[in-house]
Amino acid sequence: MIRISPIRLIGPENEQIGVVETSEALRMGEEQGLDLVEISPDARPPVCKLMDYGKFKYEQSKDLKSKSKNKAQEIKEVRLGRSIKIDPHDVKIRIDQSRRFLMEGHKVQVILVFRGREMMHRDLGIQRLREVVEALADISKVETPPRAMGRRTMILLAPDKPKIEAIKRKLAKEAAKAAGPAPEQADPKKNAPVDEEPPIEDEVHDDEQDTSDDDAATRSESAAE
Repeated sequence: MIRISPIRLIGPENEQIGVVETSEALRMGEEQGLDLVEISPDARPPVCKLMDYGKFKYEQSKDLKSKSKNKAQEIKEVRLGRSIKIDPHDVKIRIDQSRRFLMEGHKVQVILVFRGREMMHRDLGIQRLREVVEALADISKVETPPRAMGRRTMILLAPDKPKIEAIKRKLAKEAAKAAGPAPEQADPKKNAPVDEEPPIEDEVHDDEQDTSDDDAATRSESAAE
């Protein structure tokens, strides 16, 4: 809440309204459906503005995100060497380094330095830079073509986001394929121990036992006779 009165008021279109009482500024804001926001509290009188505060905060948040994104995308310098006579193996190392930076989303400025009479053979340096561009064409695009600055010739490459995303998806797919299918989860019902039924014992019925006893008695009587 703004406690000081009067204030210097600025309108929603940045027009200077002038010095007014705080109560009057609040009334004007209510009529227009706007907020009274103090933007310079240390001034005398304080400077306030009529605005849509919600929209103001949203735009402020968008600006911060944009600045953060631009800061994250740095320009990395890669030097091909201090002579156009750089070894092919060293060129490959610089290309791999540039590739890593581009895959991370950074721009890459490739620099070639000429020594002494090499200045007479700038075309050779341009050709060397073109070799780098061709080697990185699958993930980058030329943002600034080769240009000379004193004894240096440079080129600026920017990451080609659609191509990089396609490569990342392909690598992820290949990694998943190399890892093989995921192991199947054990089925608790399938592996549960099976209760074995107890063996069925032969039952001897009483009538069968009685028959056996009668047969034995008959045999005994026959033997006695």
